[in-house]
Amino acid sequence: MSMFSLIRFRQMVKKEFRQLLRDPKAKPLLLVSPIVQFTLLAYATTTDVEHIKTVVVDQDWSADSRALVQAYTSTGYFDIVENTFHIERIPATLDRGEAMVGIVIPPGFSADLRSGRGAKIQALIDGSDASVATVAQSYVGQIASSFGAKASGTIRPTGGTELRARAWFNPSLESRLFNVPAIMGTLLLMTCLMLTTMTLVREKEIGTLDQLLVSPVSSFEIMLGKITPVMCVGIFHLMIFVSLTLFHFGVPFRGSVLPVALAAFLYLLASMAIGLLISAVSSTQQEAFMLMILCMLPTVVLSGFLSPIETMPKAFQALTYINPVRHFLDIVRGVFLKGTGIVELWPQFAALALTSGGGLLLAMSRFKRTIA
Repeated sequence: MSMFSLIRFRQMVKKEFRQLLRDPKAKPLLLVSPIVQFTLLAYATTTDVEHIKTVVVDQDWSADSRALVQAYTSTGYFDIVENTFHIERIPATLDRGEAMVGIVIPPGFSADLRSGRGAKIQALIDGSDASVATVAQSYVGQIASSFGAKASGTIRPTGGTELRARAWFNPSLESRLFNVPAIMGTLLLMTCLMLTTMTLVREKEIGTLDQLLVSPVSSFEIMLGKITPVMCVGIFHLMIFVSLTLFHFGVPFRGSVLPVALAAFLYLLASMAIGLLISAVSSTQQEAFMLMILCMLPTVVLSGFLSPIETMPKAFQALTYINPVRHFLDIVRGVFLKGTGIVELWPQFAALALTSGGGLLLAMSRFKRTIA
């Protein structure tokens, strides 16, 4: 028997597709589930801080103090849930979670502002959510400084340095443009892991894998026939995700299709390699599912999706170099937002190719030993 036969391979692929789509629940899961998951995650994973619930204690009750409150509400960052004269209302509302920021405008605010002595206000911020609290504190300070400069007529200081900042590639600084392309990597990883791992382990449990071993099919044809349908499903899901990213969420696509297609192909191979490794060391579906969760969470956390890699400890930063999710996210974000190509992203492509090729070779070796 030859080591590889196109006829046997084609029959294996047909058999795997039939087995994959035989369950009536499989088609809705493969078609509807990625759309629902992608849409939910894209709307939920936002780091934009807006509509911060705020309590205002205005003890000056002047035209200037009311103008300051209006300056906060007009930005859209702050929603005034209560405007009172009693300062003890701030601790009560912060404790109950009814507000996150409390702003105190003391008596004499307007007089100090007009006299040139400099007016002071106080901001009390719920710091239980450190990321939101940091952004809220920055907003409070910037709006207060801008209002004070306008009121005193010193918007543009004489002498010194004037900063004119401009954000490239994402001028509005919307987190959606940064997060939505990255969600593709997470969902593709999850799909490939589940399909590759669970189908193989299920065949182990019911004994159909043993029947394949006594058939005139080589181990290479078995493995290749099993990962080909998963690759096709992954490419189909990628097309859905890219369509939603461009046409529903309005993320700009400034690059070309070739880098995304090449990166997706390598990334899907790496994801299936991880699934093959998990299925090779698992005896039951429950064991495979636990290993899959144990593997998936660190890869997502160490990808730079949830937090910047530069803020991680040095040891964990080194681990990210063998994480294919990190390299795929770098490529997708670069192509979508910056329009970069293979020439600029060759280190990421090289790392993704090495991790994909090494993982797939290891998975092949382990898979062959398992079924031998």
